[in-house]
Order: sequence, then C-alpha cells, then structure tokens
Amino acid sequence: MDVLEDVEYEGLPPNVGLGVSMMAGALTRMQVFATSPSAVYTGIGNAFTRISSTEGMRALWRGVSSVIMGAGPAHAVHFGTYEAVKEFTGGNIEGNRNQWLATSFAGAAATIASDALMNPFDVIKQRMQVHQSEFRSAITCAQTVYRTEGLNAFYVSYPTTLTMTVPFTAVQFTAYEQLKTLLNPSGVYSPVTHMLSGGLAGAVAGAITTPLDVAKTILQTRGTSQDPEIRHCRGLADAFRIIWQRDGLKGFARGLSPRVLTFMPSNALCWLSYEFFKAAIQED
Repeated sequence: MDVLEDVEYEGLPPNVGLGVSMMAGALTRMQVFATSPSAVYTGIGNAFTRISSTEGMRALWRGVSSVIMGAGPAHAVHFGTYEAVKEFTGGNIEGNRNQWLATSFAGAAATIASDALMNPFDVIKQRMQVHQSEFRSAITCAQTVYRTEGLNAFYVSYPTTLTMTVPFTAVQFTAYEQLKTLLNPSGVYSPVTHMLSGGLAGAVAGAITTPLDVAKTILQTRGTSQDPEIRHCRGLADAFRIIWQRDGLKGFARGLSPRVLTFMPSNALCWLSYEFFKAAIQED
C-alpha cells in the first residue's frame, strides 16, 4: 500500500502551469492507504496513465474548484500577515543580526492565519480527489461533510497541518531571504534571482516536512476510508502509528522526490509573482 505525498494546492500560485496542477491532482490520489488494488499506483507516470485512461483527463484536476475559492483570499492573508509581522519584529531593518529570526516568526504567523482560512477548502479538495469519490461539486462536498461529520471534520487536520506548514514556511521564508541576499546583494528586483531562490527554498522546506504531510493526508481523508483503523484516526500520533505499522520508515518519505520537484517550480512562480507586485506597488 502506497502513501505518497500531496502537493499543497494553496501553496501553488494562481499562474502555476497546468503540468504542476495536474501532478498535484495525481499525487493526492496516491497518498492514501488504498483498500482497492485499482487505487494503488507504482509512480507518477503510472498514476497519470491509469487515472486519465479510466476516468478521463478531467479527473486529474478534480477539486480545483475548491482551491480557486480559497487560494486567493488565503494568499492575501498569508503575505499580508507576513509583511506586517516582519515589519513589527524588525525584519526589514538592514544589519539586524536577528533578521533570520524575525523572518521565521513572520512566516510562521502568516501560515497560522492563512491555514485557518484554507484548511476547509483543502479538506474538500482531497475528498473530491480520492479514488471513487462520490463528489463532483465542492459545494455539495462541503454540505455532505458538514451534515454527516460536523464542523470538526474541516479542522481535524488543522493542528497537524500547522505542525507541518509552520516549520515549512519558517524554513522556506528564511531560506528564501538568505538565498536572495546571497545571490542579489543589491536587493533590486531580479526575476531570475527570485525564481532561483524561491525554487531552492521550496525544495528544502518540502523535503524537511514530508513526513508530517503524510500524516496530514491520512487525517484529511479518513472520512472516505473503508479501513476502520484509519476512520478512527484522531490525531498526529495515531497517523504516525498507522504509517509505521503498515509501511515502516519508508512510509514517512514516500513522495519525497516528486514533492520536491513539484514545489520547486510552484514556489519559484509564487515568489516571482510576489516580488513583481511588491516592486510595482513600491514604485507607485
């Protein structure tokens, strides 16, 4: 049984390429413990081929409607909080020896705020993408989950999500700021520098937080599982125990390579867009 990693749609910028979006859709299907042989995939290529041939190409983008509804507001909250907290903690002061600490704190605060908004949309997205999902509409999915499982279903994975995304964002923002300073000491707008720094920062952060994302996926999709043990999984400790018992140590690293390779272009585009609009606003 394979547990492969999800690529966070809320971490993808609105202008991300179709290839990255399609890979994210395939990876979500691969990350749950499969009870049906037809839902077990040997790799990214195998998942693309089997899903598109049996369910059609549209299945690879299932759940994107939920992301579209939540990603814009979540990104606005994320970067708005980041800049406000970074300014408050002295992260914008030149020569500040604790700049990396201010950046890490600002990134963590931004994640806590944006994930509170995005987590329900992420749950809906994953419920729509699992194998043989009954949902084709994000609104219908939300109504059904709320009626059958209550409000808690939308936030059962929130503590685990924060356990993953807070260190992810702290590492990513700190690595990005340090790489940007190293590659572009002048601090002027440089698309190549921003893309390179963003891509590398996303790769490092994605690799470090892979085990936590595996656990988060189990919690978010437990309501659709036919496995009694998974359906009664109540937190991070339970999820880790299931992964260890069923897949051993390798289960915590499944999807590491495609996760890193997907985060690199998505984060490169995200930071490029952010720096572009930041520079444009400052010029005005």
